[in-house]
Amino acid sequence: MSSAPEKFDAWDIKESGPADAGTKVLLLPGGMCSTAFYDDLAAAPPLASAPVRLVAATVPGHAGTTPPRDLGMENYAALAGALAAERGCAVVVGHSIGANIALEMAAGGHFTGPVVLLSPAFSASDEDKALTIANSLGRVPGIGALTWSGLVKLTPRVMVSELPPARREALTAEFEKNDPEFCRQAIRHYFDYLDRYGSLVPRLRDSGVPAWVVRGDHDDVGLAEEERAGLEASPNVTMVAVADAGHLVMVDQPVVVAELVARVALGRGGLRSRLE
Repeated sequence: MSSAPEKFDAWDIKESGPADAGTKVLLLPGGMCSTAFYDDLAAAPPLASAPVRLVAATVPGHAGTTPPRDLGMENYAALAGALAAERGCAVVVGHSIGANIALEMAAGGHFTGPVVLLSPAFSASDEDKALTIANSLGRVPGIGALTWSGLVKLTPRVMVSELPPARREALTAEFEKNDPEFCRQAIRHYFDYLDRYGSLVPRLRDSGVPAWVVRGDHDDVGLAEEERAGLEASPNVTMVAVADAGHLVMVDQPVVVAELVARVALGRGGLRSRLE
């Protein structure tokens, strides 16, 4: 855990939207993903036609990018907070691990604007079982490196069925860029973070930051009933259910998610429960 963010200037960034837009939104992809996973969202009419500048930034180290020295989630949150401030972003959207980084940006005081959390995990028990097993095996000397080498090779093949046909080739190519040893270490830090807090619901609630928690109706990442109840009782949190979507909700339903992001960015995000 870092008391202050390290200096980091090797972000992989893709910007889109009007250069003179009055509102900028930082987009953080999930684990093993790159900015390419937000291409469909950026091209969707609700955002493509909005006066909003999108700043997509791959979480450093993922998809073959340069990692920071400290792979702790708190350091990632501090680095992303510094990037948001530098680029003048008023809203942060994160997916999966990127959503957890956005959550920690709010909880750690690195960002005070609205956050849109796409498929975050609020506890270790929520996480995808395959990732949980890989993390456990990854800690075993002699087995860990082999486990992650196999997992990184297997991921593109497994994900093919989860991706729209038109996007499969481009997105599986992004998965193939990942370095197994980086992934092993990064996921270890991620699970250590989840274990450190037990449940992240109080951290999000107590941050006071306006937050939208967006989940597809067949997401592989779970949400315990007590977590859902805690989120629904939080005055600053809005739960959004998206039909016909899995964990890659912004790829499965880009128009629906783009509509929400546009509303939040333009100050009209007062939804309470469901987008169809």
